[in-house]
Amino acid sequence: MTLHLGKGRSLAAALASSVALVLSLVVLPAAVPAAAAAPLTVGQAIGQQTGATQTVRGYVVGQPTATSTVVRSGFPSDYALAIADSPSQTSTSSMLYVQVPAAFRTQWGLRSNPSLLGTQVDVTGALAAYFSHPGMTGTTAFAAAGAGSPTDPPPAGGISPWDSTYYAPAIGRTGAALRTSLHDIIDGNTKLSYDAVWTALKDTDQDPGNSANVIELYTGRSIPKSSNGGSTGNWNREHVWAQSRGGFTTSAGPGTDLHHIRPEDVAVNSTRGNKDFDDGGSAVSGCSDCWTDADSFEPRDAVKGDVARMLFYMAIRYEGGDGFTDLEMSSTVGSSPSRIGDLETLMAWSAADPVDAFEMRRNDRIHAQWQGNRNPFIDHPEWAAAIWG
Repeated sequence: MTLHLGKGRSLAAALASSVALVLSLVVLPAAVPAAAAAPLTVGQAIGQQTGATQTVRGYVVGQPTATSTVVRSGFPSDYALAIADSPSQTSTSSMLYVQVPAAFRTQWGLRSNPSLLGTQVDVTGALAAYFSHPGMTGTTAFAAAGAGSPTDPPPAGGISPWDSTYYAPAIGRTGAALRTSLHDIIDGNTKLSYDAVWTALKDTDQDPGNSANVIELYTGRSIPKSSNGGSTGNWNREHVWAQSRGGFTTSAGPGTDLHHIRPEDVAVNSTRGNKDFDDGGSAVSGCSDCWTDADSFEPRDAVKGDVARMLFYMAIRYEGGDGFTDLEMSSTVGSSPSRIGDLETLMAWSAADPVDAFEMRRNDRIHAQWQGNRNPFIDHPEWAAAIWG
């Protein structure tokens, strides 16, 4: 190429112009976007229970109701799916149990959408045990397989089948306004006698795998319903909000409210006593993964969220306006009567232990069969942060 120097142009300027011309004629290849990672198979997800967030593709084959039980009809709720690599899979060992958070239940729950059975779906969440079975928790997205962008939860938070009816006055509220609204909604429930609590617990806390038994809250032990009483080895009625910390007796009212009364081993119930809840301490005899010290009790991980949500309910239900003590959460342990803590620990427990099918069924039974009210923090766990966060 011949360089022509124009009038007044330097050799350096001419060279620069020529280089620019050459570069303008070079066609560079376009950047190729990285291909999206293919979803894992269910088999791969079962083998990768590390807590990592992944997308998994599988067929909806039913709803898990216990570690080794998946139902294919008469779905009791919208809270969980079982998926597998084949739509005809019947072995639970080849299934992934998927938690369906509140935000997705209307569209992806089997009770509301039984036609989902056999559908191939892509789900995204943390690969972690659910129902003590290989699973996915904290699910963040659902989509029909190959449908493109997954469905994201609505930005306002979770939804529940009860939002347009039971919880309608509370939707969209936060802070004190939400607290007042929820109290008004759950107040006025049917009050049971203390004797009736025995009968009710045999329904609400029935072992999903053995209808003749109940599940003890802290120990997790399955024990015959008939083994209730006050003797060693029996189960009795544990008040999660301890009576002496609430100023109530076993007369009809907070002392008989099923939303915080659970079956528990007599000896372990005595060890818990009226202590607050917090992490740490010495191992509790007869209660695997339970710990206690002078002023606090730590239950097993699988029910820490249950404990927190029961206490949140009590603090909202009993505000002192119906002749009972005003119950409040405490930011410390070893606090005065009418308060239970530690609030920060309990908030963390609720987040770490999501609502499971046992807890959901229990809420439904108390509402439908026994008291006529619900625990809002089971239907909407995020409301705890909206009030106390």
